[in-house]
Amino acid sequence: MTAGGPPSILLNRERLTGGKMAAKRKIIEINEALCDGCGLCVPACAEGAIQIIDGKARLVKDTFCDGLGACLGECPRGALTIIEREAEAFDESAVQEHLTSLGKSPARSHLREQAGCPSMMIHFGAPAEMRKKAPGGPSAGPASALAQWPVQIRLIPPSAPFLKNARLLIAADCVPVAYGSFHEDFLDGRVIMLGCPKFDDGRFYLERFTEIFRQNDIEDITVLDMEVPCCSALPRIVGEALARAGRDIPVREQIISISGKLK
Repeated sequence: MTAGGPPSILLNRERLTGGKMAAKRKIIEINEALCDGCGLCVPACAEGAIQIIDGKARLVKDTFCDGLGACLGECPRGALTIIEREAEAFDESAVQEHLTSLGKSPARSHLREQAGCPSMMIHFGAPAEMRKKAPGGPSAGPASALAQWPVQIRLIPPSAPFLKNARLLIAADCVPVAYGSFHEDFLDGRVIMLGCPKFDDGRFYLERFTEIFRQNDIEDITVLDMEVPCCSALPRIVGEALARAGRDIPVREQIISISGKLK
């Protein structure tokens, strides 16, 4: 075979398609009959591989889908599945260009993490008494009251098992930094959802909370925000989501001053 010439043998059922090597791999499949076009899967895909087109979720291009299925837990209709089929390889460079064209900041692909993005894996913590550090040890310090992962509003799917019968703590992400006794006074025994209503998409928050309240029997909600004006949107979003979900769940708002005091 001469340099630059075409390959004479294609292995493992691979073929050349449009200059890209295609092979059997995992990729998202969308059941059009089940999809109602709600759009909850769109922001869950960091690569922008899914868009709503003609009222249905569509896979824009095979090369944009990494096949890890971060969007699976978002669909209330069960229209998303991961299958194996012949598809062009995931192309991170193409994803970066695609995200830029959509006006989004290019994000590091999940495939760059050796075992996928840890934020997308749901974990349960041990009871608080099991997490206490050994006295006098090199990592001695207060025990963490965190009992679940992930913690960001954007990363917690409505189907997360730890949301069932949960006591929710919805907190502005500045609060744990400002309030020194955050774990002891607020987090212990609660499921934490952190976010910033100023920098994140308020419409996404509204949709996410609405689905969480619809799908789970939440026991009660504490909204913990800062005294700064931008934080005032958080309790309003929670209130509107409860109304949309048709749920009557006890809500308590508490405010932390910029000096770290409970007001």
